[in-house]
Amino acid sequence: MFDFKYSPLLTDLYELTMMAGFFRENMHEKEVAFDLFFRKNPFHSSYAVFAGLEPALKYLTQLRFSSRDIDYLRGLGIFQSDFLAYLADFRFQAKVTAPQEGTAVFANEPLLTVEGKLAEVQLVETALLNIINFQTLVATKAARIKTIAGKAQVLEFGLRRAHGPDGGLSEARAAYIGGVRSTSNVWAGQLFGIPVKGTHAHSWIMAFPDELSSFRAYAECFPDSCILLIDTYDTLKSGLPNALIVARELRAKGHELAGIRLDSGDLAYLSKKVRDAFDQEGFPEVKIVASSELDEYVIQSIRSEGGTVDIYGVGTKLATCMGPGGGALGGVYKLVRFEDSPKLKVTSDIAKATLPDRKVLYRVIGSEGNFEQDVICRENETVHPGDIVYDPTNPLRYKKITRETHLENIRCTVMDYGKILLDLPPLEKIADHCQDQLSRLPEGSLRLENPHIYKVSMSRGLYDLRSELMAEYEKNFLNNSFPQKN
Repeated sequence: MFDFKYSPLLTDLYELTMMAGFFRENMHEKEVAFDLFFRKNPFHSSYAVFAGLEPALKYLTQLRFSSRDIDYLRGLGIFQSDFLAYLADFRFQAKVTAPQEGTAVFANEPLLTVEGKLAEVQLVETALLNIINFQTLVATKAARIKTIAGKAQVLEFGLRRAHGPDGGLSEARAAYIGGVRSTSNVWAGQLFGIPVKGTHAHSWIMAFPDELSSFRAYAECFPDSCILLIDTYDTLKSGLPNALIVARELRAKGHELAGIRLDSGDLAYLSKKVRDAFDQEGFPEVKIVASSELDEYVIQSIRSEGGTVDIYGVGTKLATCMGPGGGALGGVYKLVRFEDSPKLKVTSDIAKATLPDRKVLYRVIGSEGNFEQDVICRENETVHPGDIVYDPTNPLRYKKITRETHLENIRCTVMDYGKILLDLPPLEKIADHCQDQLSRLPEGSLRLENPHIYKVSMSRGLYDLRSELMAEYEKNFLNNSFPQKN
């Protein structure tokens, strides 16, 4: 359960100035709809993992301006007293539509749709993007890492490199959803119920007269969960022999060495040497933990070279989402309906033109439960197997929905009138849902290089509406006949 409170001032100033402008123009209660989506899958991947829904919903339910917040805004000297009085009584009462957290999602699909009064729906843009963008990015990175790790466990320990304390918390939560189901972050363990794990640092060994005495002292402290870091001086000539001595001593006392950790050097080569040594000495259950700037690409290399790692400790590159196509998700939040009128962001690049109006997001599912493609259509429009659907980024490309399939609406109303409508599932259930989703993607979707590109299409009704609006805007622009305010 997410238990972290965000300030209502977690926003860009322009959200508040627009909100004040709408209030002054008496537009603040106009009914609108905004879509939150991203245009490119992160990490050059074929998918993303939707994450951050629960903290986003909790943020919306807690959205209140305290007297201290109002005093601060008043001190900026740019807001009128009647607008500040409006903020003092503000409550978020809009409707939110979204997929289940942990769902596989794709570029150009509406993730969150927020419908309500213009002022409230505008205000939450920055915070929703902050929460959803980052957690979706991390969950996707974690899913990629866990997929490549195969049966090996992955431990998250990126807190020291994370982007601030909240970044460390959000990263641990999102990584769990993506499949990294343990963390070194004790606060995240307390807040989210994530299992906490860890070993020790080189400083532990260096604080003792010699390596063997440090190993013995650590084993005395933690006889049933002892993992020894063996690369402080020399992995094979010092760390490994000393760890074997301690393993024998623990067994003689009725305990077993849990594992060793490698934090430098050729991890594939060293893990094979260490595995052989412990197996020959009768310790096949000792786990080998590897760390040192790992990501999905390094793990793939270790495995391809025959490495025998049981647990991968992933820190910096997961916490900061480093890697090709990483760094930021780039999600956006666009107006798609204003009162009774569908709205379209017009651009010379058709790939960046938004999809107007309220929409339904269908997943086309084969007879064996496999995902074939997604289709975005207008609200109340019917779409069936056999229908022709269009590529939103290039409408000249189109295809038919396979006939032996069925369509499922993968989004539902998760909040209305500011109240959460569903029982928020435990984090473990969200992570299980993520793994099920990934297992149902088309073959090749999980590859790191040149993955299968999952198709996202728009229906004929949505295609026609966007074409009509674009033609209308082009005509108005050419005729210089945009309506003027009376």
